Amino acid sequence: MNAVDSSAWLEYFTGGPNAEYFAKAIEDVGNLLVPSITIYEVFKKVLQERGENAALQVVAQMKTGCVVEVDEDLAIEAARLSVAHKLPMADSLILATARVHDAWVWTQDGDFKGLSKVNYRAKK
Repeated sequence: MNAVDSSAWLEYFTGGPNAEYFAKAIEDVGNLLVPSITIYEVFKKVLQERGENAALQVVAQMKTGCVVEVDEDLAIEAARLSVAHKLPMADSLILATARVHDAWVWTQDGDFKGLSKVNYRAKK
């Protein structure tokens, strides 16, 4: 299973230098987990830069994977991970989602660098 961080989704959608690297995880929808916080972050960024219609189209593609909502157990695990690894809230929710589902995180966010089961590619 794969959980794709917001930075990787945005790289993929904009066709950035690392887009191809993240494409294999994103396009494997049968193994794709979509933490609900990534929908928020990606929708917000695309809404700001390209408008509502583009943002809704991006979210529609994200929802082809299995969207994972935040419940109490996930929130508690995310808080533990946040304290243990000094992660911001969104990153800890993404990491918690991946860990609960035994998935790999795909990202170019340096906050994840060095953590286990993370496919990190530095932003170019």
